[in-house]
Amino acid sequence: MFLRDVLEAVNVRAATGDPALPVKGIAYDSRRVEPGFLFVAIEGFNTDGHAYIDEAVRRGAAAVIMQRAVAVPAGAAWVLTDNTRQALALISARFYGNPSEKMKMIGITGTNGKTTTSNLVAYVLQAAGLKCGLIGTIHNRIGDRILPVKHTTPESLDLQRLLAGMLSAGVQVCVMEVSSHALALHRVDGCQFDGAVFTNLTQDHLDFHENMEDYLAAKLKLFTQLKYSIINADDSRAADFVKAAGSPVYTYGINSPADVRAEDIEIKAGGVYFTIRGKWGRCPLHLKITGLFNVYNALAAFTTTAAMGAPAVVIKDALENIKGVPGRFEQVDAGQDFTVIVDYAHTPDGLENVLKTARQLTRARLITVFGCGGDRDRKKRPLMGRIAAGYSDYTVITSDNPRTENPAKIIAEIEEGVKPAVEKDRYMVEPDRRQAIRAVVAMAKRDDVVVIAGKGHEDYQIIGTEKFPFDDRLEAKAALEELQGK
Repeated sequence: MFLRDVLEAVNVRAATGDPALPVKGIAYDSRRVEPGFLFVAIEGFNTDGHAYIDEAVRRGAAAVIMQRAVAVPAGAAWVLTDNTRQALALISARFYGNPSEKMKMIGITGTNGKTTTSNLVAYVLQAAGLKCGLIGTIHNRIGDRILPVKHTTPESLDLQRLLAGMLSAGVQVCVMEVSSHALALHRVDGCQFDGAVFTNLTQDHLDFHENMEDYLAAKLKLFTQLKYSIINADDSRAADFVKAAGSPVYTYGINSPADVRAEDIEIKAGGVYFTIRGKWGRCPLHLKITGLFNVYNALAAFTTTAAMGAPAVVIKDALENIKGVPGRFEQVDAGQDFTVIVDYAHTPDGLENVLKTARQLTRARLITVFGCGGDRDRKKRPLMGRIAAGYSDYTVITSDNPRTENPAKIIAEIEEGVKPAVEKDRYMVEPDRRQAIRAVVAMAKRDDVVVIAGKGHEDYQIIGTEKFPFDDRLEAKAALEELQGK
């Protein structure tokens, strides 16, 4: 591909160099530049790509795209544009042949439920005979091949490369979690979505977004050019998404009028029973995954796949065969006489949903251990403390991914919500997450329910700027086995 072909997707303010210059690859990290590459200088939060233009040219960059006029070493072409993040997305899509236009694309966004819903949708579509790609928080998947994840939604260049790989592998539909960060930072610009799902909107990421309205505005960007939209009618911001959608809208819900509704809901430890009624008829379901939040996730998956033409009987069989999603209300069983549940819940709404379900299943005490991540939304910490204390008989506050913050400071902010809600003898602080998990396992008795919240599927802990191996599920199992003398 030539430079002029790549630049057709970009608003060029000024440029030098030969438009017929061959572009052999694209990089936004100067360390990944190879001879003949186009280097895109991104203004990041910690580093500025404009400071690495000289290095990129030394490594062989034939051309540079920048959004701020800086000196470029002789011999390299340069292009000045308004927004290099957006330019990266658009030229990446063009460089890889616009792969999203050649397969079906389903985007799933919302504060909670994205991962489970995307997995359910992909599972149903595979059962319907389609080869699926999956992009999300736990892993990326091409058919049955699992790929590692860095961000919920990859950077635009990595995303387009991944989509091109899916296309060459015969993927017919890609189901993708779309984060608010990705929408705000133009990572999905250049993607053509067929449909999108809105799960819910509650407080999160206010370390990144200025306020909830800014958070909402980022989510709404996904719904402006679609063939169809799937919207949770029970969410307080549903009307905003219906208004934004310039396409046919299908709604789902429990309490509000909707195209697809769940009725006669019965939640049990081993799953949840309910009946779907609406646009595609009546369908009784028995899910092996439990909780009211999973009723919503299943409704979203049913509505999405039905709108895509999957028969109701295929959807029913697929949903009833799903045993669970890693780190989402996942039980750890080592033969003990109490229940241990690991969940990714890391927002106020997510934690409340998990603890509500756990409370419904608890015959004795509900014991919760959780923390909050560092360098993230501080406002949610006391909210989560109050929720944990309100639903639990006993709460252990611990460290999550403290990153560059002092864990003691994070815990103190969580305690601001715990202290007014419970007596001091109903909670404790244990900054060492491993010891905190051991403590709740050791104090649990017959018929208690222990919830370990915040990290779910994650197999690491971020302390400072380093990642250390740590998996709540493995830690819980080790503590259980030690307790039983195994």
